[in-house]
Amino acid sequence: MWRDFSLSAIAAGFVAVLVGFASSVAIVFQAAAAAGADQAVMASWILALGLGMGLTCIGLSLYFKAPVLTAWSTPGAALLVSSLQGLSLAEAVGVFIFAAALSLLLGLTGWFEKLSNKIPLQIASAMLAGILFNFGLSIFTSLQQDLWLVGLMCIVYLVSKQYQPRYAIPLVLVVAVLYASLQGQLSMTQVHFDWPAPVWIWPEWSVSALLGVGLPLFIVTLTSQNIPGLAVIKSSGYNLPVSPLINASAFTTLVLAPLGAFSINLAAITAAICASPEAHADPAKRYSAGVAAGIFYLLTGLAGAAVVALFAAFPTTLVTALAGLALLGTIGTNLALTTQAGPDREAAVVTLLVTVSGVSFFGIASAFWGLVAGLVCVLIVKLPKNKAA
Repeated sequence: MWRDFSLSAIAAGFVAVLVGFASSVAIVFQAAAAAGADQAVMASWILALGLGMGLTCIGLSLYFKAPVLTAWSTPGAALLVSSLQGLSLAEAVGVFIFAAALSLLLGLTGWFEKLSNKIPLQIASAMLAGILFNFGLSIFTSLQQDLWLVGLMCIVYLVSKQYQPRYAIPLVLVVAVLYASLQGQLSMTQVHFDWPAPVWIWPEWSVSALLGVGLPLFIVTLTSQNIPGLAVIKSSGYNLPVSPLINASAFTTLVLAPLGAFSINLAAITAAICASPEAHADPAKRYSAGVAAGIFYLLTGLAGAAVVALFAAFPTTLVTALAGLALLGTIGTNLALTTQAGPDREAAVVTLLVTVSGVSFFGIASAFWGLVAGLVCVLIVKLPKNKAA
């Protein structure tokens, strides 16, 4: 197994964790604060999430020999920020368990696999391209905010792709950190190490909380995380059984929910980083990037507040541009699949546009509505034509 590791795979795992934590950890803290969590409880949340994501990434990647990544649900965390107000921590834990139980039910019955098999690859690729589209755009919005840093990152990326494509992202990261350090853009004064202590909270059950928060959390996680995550796996050429992936992540959430694991599910954006050719030239060895990501997740969970402070020390533009550059290849691949000739092309374009638009109805993210719009188009196109003269 160790011979399958490479510097590019380890770097891809690190970048995936960096992007995952740095881009949305603040939302997780806001969600915890909405339920009245103090610093000790927040550290426990990070510990539980880090352990859960780390163990599932390592276990699933090794078992299936594919880069299977899990993550917390960023849309779910955003939902919790506005929905946990007025609920106790115990009621919040009840919500987490309820949503995880629904996901586990969907996996055990095989309904998720049947549902996912009904979605054409071209439509799923269009939805994924729509989700990742803004990450590509963020390279250039970041360029406007910090011309020299992001411009340097872009130049290093282009040159590296020409001469050392496998190490393009690691080289970009190293150069960017060195430049930010020399410019005084890294603030390390708040970084210190403390072992996080797990805080166990027994659940309490409230029907209004389960229906008003738990059910939307389940739907948001399903539509905005698990379905796109499965699209990444399929579009990367890995034909894996779906139900075990859902079962493993949902069961892990059930076990760790009292410690603060509000949702552990299939990753989409970070999975795309580890499943790309930049992670490893050999698709059969890219699972090592998933294992590396799992190890880094374990370390981040154990490091707790120190890791959060470390990620916060990186300039926002550095993290944003790094994510966009790491996903350029995946965006291009899925855009090509979206626009390839075939009966589903128009439906796929509709899926892409609705997803990119960011529309949200009933608290459900645009990825779901893009998928719905595309499938409706497919069904209408397949209606029997009137052959009467």
